[in-house]
Amino acid sequence: MSDLSLPSDTHQIDKIHFGTDGWRAIIGADFNTASLARVAEATAKVFREDVPKVGGARNPDKPRIIIGYDCRENAGRYAVLFGAIVAAYGFDVVISEAYCPTPTLCYSVARDEKAIGGVMLTSSHNPAEYLGVKLRMADGGASPKTFTDRVEAELSDALPANYDHALAVAADAINGTPDLPAAPIALAPKLTFADLMSPYLAELVAYVDAEAIASAGLRVVVDPLYGAGRAYLSSVLHRLGVAEVVEVNGADDPSFAGLHPEPIPPWIEVGASAVAELGYDACLITDGDADRIGATDSDGTFVSPHRILALIAAHLVEDKGLSGRVVRTMSGSNLIKRQCKRLGLELATTPVGFKWIYEEMLNGDVLIGGEESGGIGIPTHVRERDGLLMALLLIELMAQKRLSLKQLVDGMLEQLGNLDYQRRDLRISEEQKETFLKNHVHTAKEAKDYVVLFAPLGEHIVEIDHQDGPRFEFASDAWLLMRPSGTEPLVRVYAEAKDLTRVEELLNIGCALVQPVS
Repeated sequence: MSDLSLPSDTHQIDKIHFGTDGWRAIIGADFNTASLARVAEATAKVFREDVPKVGGARNPDKPRIIIGYDCRENAGRYAVLFGAIVAAYGFDVVISEAYCPTPTLCYSVARDEKAIGGVMLTSSHNPAEYLGVKLRMADGGASPKTFTDRVEAELSDALPANYDHALAVAADAINGTPDLPAAPIALAPKLTFADLMSPYLAELVAYVDAEAIASAGLRVVVDPLYGAGRAYLSSVLHRLGVAEVVEVNGADDPSFAGLHPEPIPPWIEVGASAVAELGYDACLITDGDADRIGATDSDGTFVSPHRILALIAAHLVEDKGLSGRVVRTMSGSNLIKRQCKRLGLELATTPVGFKWIYEEMLNGDVLIGGEESGGIGIPTHVRERDGLLMALLLIELMAQKRLSLKQLVDGMLEQLGNLDYQRRDLRISEEQKETFLKNHVHTAKEAKDYVVLFAPLGEHIVEIDHQDGPRFEFASDAWLLMRPSGTEPLVRVYAEAKDLTRVEELLNIGCALVQPVS
């Protein structure tokens, strides 16, 4: 059993901040049992304040909080610690008996009439030494900034009154793997452990055309990157009758073998090599908490989330007869714009972060929403990203069309035209960041102020969108975005254009605006 003893530094409350989707920190440093207990107590207080506001069937005498966790070291025990603190505030606490994807937690909350919220112990695509907390609302959707701001405001330097008891409960808990599921704890009879995976996986199976999939003879590689999709996605594919399924990076290894569990190059090399060597139809990749999707084709070539979103949007409309708005973020591809125009769908663009897509989902009539990092969600399933569902929809599309993923992508690009995409992350000084913000973000310059930069490329600015850093839209359908981080001296520079040469040229201009050469 791993040691859960209290790290020596327990007063780092000022470092707890909820970012785009939760709080995360290094295990044993800023993320320790004391800091987690404080977050748990603050979360319980805010959820308790909101019980009367939720109303209806979700306003029971003893409201429920559901807790899930991913595959990181002691994640299940940290979930128990969190649950023990929350239970002291009169909540019925249900904890997953085994590690689970974030969308499983969200689905479980949304389908449980007594649940008013959920908590996921994960740090998503961050390296194995990180762990964190995602908070979810009664509909399974991401907590808005107004909610997490209230949680931060409730944080106290004092430890919860039942901290010592909660720590003892966590020490006695089982970490929670499918072969060793969590069990009742004598010290905490109010905590309930439940199978969240079975109903969720049954929902996924029911969502797709099992007959078409079983008859297609597909062969796929699955790469969960040691994360919470481990074993689950491959088991569903077997259940659906996929002819051959090989899982890589699926061992029980909390260190993730040094990989960052992010479904993009270079972390996908094992899966990409495997699919090319085996000659299979595709490799399906999920991140640390399996809410993001990535893929490679039969050659091992990376298929970006932009292209996955465009493929699935067309599949939902043309093959499933669905309709509604499509939502992308500021870093989303114009391939999506072209696809929406072809399909006659309305396209909405939000700031970067799935919480903004969630806000659009709340407004209604959304078919699908997705972001460049691979988080794609369908609100009729749950108002959250779901990497496993997106993987199954790709499988269904391949099966119904009798085409490999490479053939599907090639056919779409022939129809819509090619667009290539790249991103650079610039770590700069605080002074450089402030200068960039002053000159290009806080001061919304007009297109004429930038013409001279892009004229040598023959690119003509048609619009500058300032929702989340300046995004330049060009007449050629190329674009350039410079998005500053809200928490660190970092600016992400994105570009998309007809080919990689033009992408690099645009990125060079963007980087020079962020970090001018003196």
